[in-house]
Amino acid sequence: MVLIDHRPNAQTRVAVPRTVRNPLGPRPPVTRSTHATVQVQIPRPAQTYASPGLTEREVAVLKVWLNCDSKVEVGARLHIALGTVNTHLTRIRDKYSRVGRAAPTKAALVARALQDGIVKLDDL
Repeated sequence: MVLIDHRPNAQTRVAVPRTVRNPLGPRPPVTRSTHATVQVQIPRPAQTYASPGLTEREVAVLKVWLNCDSKVEVGARLHIALGTVNTHLTRIRDKYSRVGRAAPTKAALVARALQDGIVKLDDL
């Protein structure tokens, strides 16, 4: 903006625009590469988990229970009593807890079985 005074002996005032300086200093020049950037993903090693040391029978009970809606159905399929099913599941949960991988729910046991390779997603 320019202010001019039309009086004969008056001084002319000219407003000079201020430059705002970046407190971080000047910006570095932007250089653009003519080559495409390729991102390489380095494969991560498979995560290993502490093994709970389940017996073959415990693994069998766990697999059947993950595919059934009730413990009674598990007992019927494996020809064992409901109390035996409960005992196996309690021991499985205890073994997972001892290795620091608690599995208090059926969903948690599904996760543990997937992590340990006992079942695959296609099996569920």
